Amino acid sequence: MADNKVATATSSMDPVTLAVLRGRLEQVADEMDATLYRSAFNPIIAEAHDACHGLYDAVSGDTLVQGKSGLPVFVGAMAFAVRAAMRIAAERGGMAQGDTWLFNDPYEGGTHANDFKLVRPFFRNGQLYCFLASAAHWHDVGGNVPGNYNPAATECWQEAVQIPPVRIVRGGALDEDVLAILKANTRLPDSLWGDLNGQLSALDLGERRLNDLLDQYGDAVVLQAMGELRTRAVKLMRSHIAALPDGRYSFSDMLDNDGVKDEALTIALDMTVAGDRLTLDFSRTSPQCAGPVNISRATAIAACYVALKHLFPDVPANAGVLDAVDFVLPDGLVISAARPRPVGGYTETILRMIDVIFSATALAAPERAMAQAYGTINALSIAGHRTDAARKGQRWVMFSFFGGGHGGHSDGDGMSHGNAPISTATIPPLEILEAAYPVRFTQWALRPGSGGDGQHRGGLGAIYEIELLEQDAEVFIFGERGKAAPQGIAGGGEAAMNVFSYENAGEWKTPPMRSKMIGIQLKKGERVRLETPGGGGYGAPSARAAAARHSDEAMGYVVADNSAAAMKGAA
Repeated sequence: MADNKVATATSSMDPVTLAVLRGRLEQVADEMDATLYRSAFNPIIAEAHDACHGLYDAVSGDTLVQGKSGLPVFVGAMAFAVRAAMRIAAERGGMAQGDTWLFNDPYEGGTHANDFKLVRPFFRNGQLYCFLASAAHWHDVGGNVPGNYNPAATECWQEAVQIPPVRIVRGGALDEDVLAILKANTRLPDSLWGDLNGQLSALDLGERRLNDLLDQYGDAVVLQAMGELRTRAVKLMRSHIAALPDGRYSFSDMLDNDGVKDEALTIALDMTVAGDRLTLDFSRTSPQCAGPVNISRATAIAACYVALKHLFPDVPANAGVLDAVDFVLPDGLVISAARPRPVGGYTETILRMIDVIFSATALAAPERAMAQAYGTINALSIAGHRTDAARKGQRWVMFSFFGGGHGGHSDGDGMSHGNAPISTATIPPLEILEAAYPVRFTQWALRPGSGGDGQHRGGLGAIYEIELLEQDAEVFIFGERGKAAPQGIAGGGEAAMNVFSYENAGEWKTPPMRSKMIGIQLKKGERVRLETPGGGGYGAPSARAAAARHSDEAMGYVVADNSAAAMKGAA
């Protein structure tokens, strides 16, 4: 199968054909994304789009093509997932047409155990041509905490059921035994069944669309296009890196704690630019910890992929993005942890990795980077049992994530109430959450004064207040940025920090560890409240135009007490 390795393509293809094939290949992945979004039972997939699909190399497992609406961090990690499935399949007799492999092992395929990966070999004329793969966040997969964001976990088995690579489909037939195991290890078996079917349907569609494309253009021509797209990605990355000043640029940031011990953890980067090569050295990062903010090496590299795509958005989204980058990730760090260290809160740690890459790049070329975004998804679970007559005793689990401000940049202010920069996932609409669960949002608003000051202001965070409508429920929160604010760049100011609070017996309380807590007891009518961070500012506050400051005040984006002082400073 060596002739299938697309990276070895050398002949030139005319640019029009290449552009057409790039669009058609991306459309295959886009249609797989859309199929899952429309068929999933779980709002985190159906509404928030916490999923992705892509095409992967038959020999190396490297990323060939990703959809434009899928989560980029999944696409980066899925190359590791495909390789894991390839290795296990080789140990068990190989892969055959009609097989689909499933697993959620975060140490092999990256991210965390909620994210189920499906890998399907794609054959043409009896030979393996490439892989189709799907990743999606399942609502609940066992573990100690409904929704699986367990900030008190000290080993992976306390987070979720652990499924190694297994055939969920063999020769085109669903394996009912594997399905039975999956459904027995969730609080929401109907949701799991619907999401699995959605992913399988997406892969079915991907096969049909890819066959149509190959029938039209020929197997060799499409393979050549995949190779040239990777070659172009490498060339573009090298040219972007070469445009940065040579040197070593260092930046460190912190995580509040690991959920077990209230001690800060360091995420540190030494970035070296040497000609057209980039080295990302994370050696000074804290060792792996007891709690679930650890991540695997696969996840860490995927986070770097996402950050680089933000910095160099014109580079085609494939494995060539990383071909000009060297990684220094010693074993045993919080960003290169091994089983059984818990990794369920991976989102918080990769957001901090992206923060330090942005900030280190700003030291080299501030016009290229953006200030830090809000830096936490604030994973919130509220769970209980129905008490109405029609559904008495029925289990319900609301899981959602929330938005915040993005950093200012050389072209303007940061976006307010945006999605996390690890993904293209959208914040689930309150109407959907209120329709699905016994809760009511009593506030959903921008948070005044939460963006960092600067020539270009950071975007605003948000305020969410949620009232329980059932008799009682438990609440679990897994967030960050409760101790260290998102930073500005090029002289810009820091943003507001994260604040989580909950109502209990007429009093508002905050968690001892600020951003993480399990087992909060709510009674009917009591509320939880999230005040999310804004983004950091870009450039000196004194350089902000007076008209922009007046507009901020008129729109209510700044706190009145601080507005006059800021405008005086600008004058």
